[in-house]
Parts: sequence; structure tokens; C-alpha cells
Amino acid sequence: MNKTAILFLFAIGILFSCSKKKENSSRHSTGKINAISIVIDNQLWNGVVGDTIRNKFASPVEGLPKEEPIFDINQYPANVMEGFVTKSRTIIVIKMGSENHFEVLKNQYATPQSVFHITGKSVAELLELIERNTPDIIQSIKKGEIAAHWELLKDSVVIPKTLQNQFQLDLKVPKSYSFSIKNKNFVWLKREFSSGCSSILVTQFPSGNFNLEGNILNQIVKIHDSIGAAYIKGEEPSSNMYIDTSYPLYLLEIALDGKMAYETRGTWRLKDSFMFGPFVSYLIVDPKKNRITYLVGFCYVPSKDRRDFMHELETILKEVRIN
Repeated sequence: MNKTAILFLFAIGILFSCSKKKENSSRHSTGKINAISIVIDNQLWNGVVGDTIRNKFASPVEGLPKEEPIFDINQYPANVMEGFVTKSRTIIVIKMGSENHFEVLKNQYATPQSVFHITGKSVAELLELIERNTPDIIQSIKKGEIAAHWELLKDSVVIPKTLQNQFQLDLKVPKSYSFSIKNKNFVWLKREFSSGCSSILVTQFPSGNFNLEGNILNQIVKIHDSIGAAYIKGEEPSSNMYIDTSYPLYLLEIALDGKMAYETRGTWRLKDSFMFGPFVSYLIVDPKKNRITYLVGFCYVPSKDRRDFMHELETILKEVRIN
């Protein structure tokens, strides 16, 4: 084959590749929030590899009073890796091969999309690759799902001026939320729907009122319970919100808006009432301005799963910008 023909074929290959990338970028990915597609042959899925995947990616969400999986898993055999499957926002492809390999491809078939390829020479090596890479995969998927949730919310969010003026912070809140309580030191935003309600609480106090060297979790519980005693009440005077410590509590130190923060998850309950549900809170330390910002998201959804409601609250609260 002469040089001209080779160059021609090379140019055709580049044009085809560019055309394919353009086609993929024009296809918008689809799928429910917190749903992932697992492409794996049935033999592997029905054995120890499938058990491992289910244990890792459908493990219970921390802080919910009833067990719900982190992700909804949809499994497909490799021979159906086409059509609607390739439009999934998150795809994990697991297979046996001649070498051990882990790779993440962005926007391989649609946009936005993450495709995780895991190939192992044996079942044992496949399991080792899954074990080693699962934490990073889960963190990557969660980040993508928060971005996808913002896409759903973006056309309906506002930044309440009350929060800007009183607390010097920007918080993008869907228009469906309205003020239930609004005073100098505390704000309660609430969204009601047919099956329940979601709420956002905002307050601030001097840093001196919080001991960073002390028991962080105990202090957060006391702060939360004092807010409940003052503002979040039921029909009876003695009925107020508190953290139910008979359920597990989860505490994580994170960075939020470039500041040290503590994320807490657990279960709230209304005293002398049947009402209870999950909450997530963020205690943000701002030493330069000698203040603590405390944000809480909680929901009451007795007849539905609570995971996606809490995911929306987490999405909103993690975007806080403190001025």
C-alpha cells in the first residue's frame, strides 16, 4: 500500500473518530437519580462477583431509619450493551479478560456519563480489582449524581435575600420552599407535598460556644436538640424535635466552601409523637469571623423511601457559600 493510501485511511479514521465523539456528546445521558447500570454476564452476576457488587453498590445508606440502598442497580448481560443501556449516566462494565485492567471513561456513549471498565484474568483478581477501586467509584458516582440533581433543580432555585442579609451566606433553594419561621438568629424553610415535607434549618452562633477540642458529636446533638426545643414542635407543647440516639449517628469531618465542617447523619424524632425521619447537618467553622454556621436538612416522608429526598437536601446544603 503506497504512502498516499495510508494517509487517506488515517485521515478517514480521524474523521470517523471525531464524528463518533461528536455524536456521543450530542446524546444526553438518562436515568433516575442514584441508579446505575451494571453490564456483566449472567454467570458472573449470579455468583460471588455479583454478590460482591450488590454488597458494595447496594449497601444501606448511612443515617436512614429504614434500610435503603446507596444506588438502584440495573444489571444487563454484555450482549445488550447497546441502545438505552449506553445512555445511562453511570455504567460499570465487568468482565473476564486476558489482563487485569481498570479504566474510567468519561462521556463514552453520552454526556454527562462515567463508564467504569473492570477486567480480571480470574474471579479472584476481578474481586480484588472491585475491592480496591470501589471507594473511588462510589465517590465519583456520588459527585456525578449531585451534579445531575442540580440539573433538575437549576431552573427553579433562588437565593433568599433573608439568608444573605442575616447570615452572610448564599444558599440556592428551590422555589417550592417557603419560610416557616424567620427571625434574627434562625430560619426554617419548608416544602410540603402530598406524601410529607422537607425542611432546611439555618442558624449561626459565636465560635466560642463550640469546643473544637471536646466531644464533637455530643455538642452537635445538644445544638440540634436545643433548636428543636425552641422552634420545631408538634401539636402538644411538650412535643419537640430531638435526635434519637437509639439509632446510629454518623459523623464525618469534611471541607465545605473551603472551610472545616462536620457532617452528621442520623434520625430525628418528635417527642410524644409517631413522627420521625432522617436528617443531615453541616456544622461549618469560620475562625476568621469567629462564627459557626449550622445547616440542617430533614424530611418526613412516612409512605415513601427517603433516600432521594435526603439526596436533594444534601445537594442543596453542600452548595452553601459563606461570605
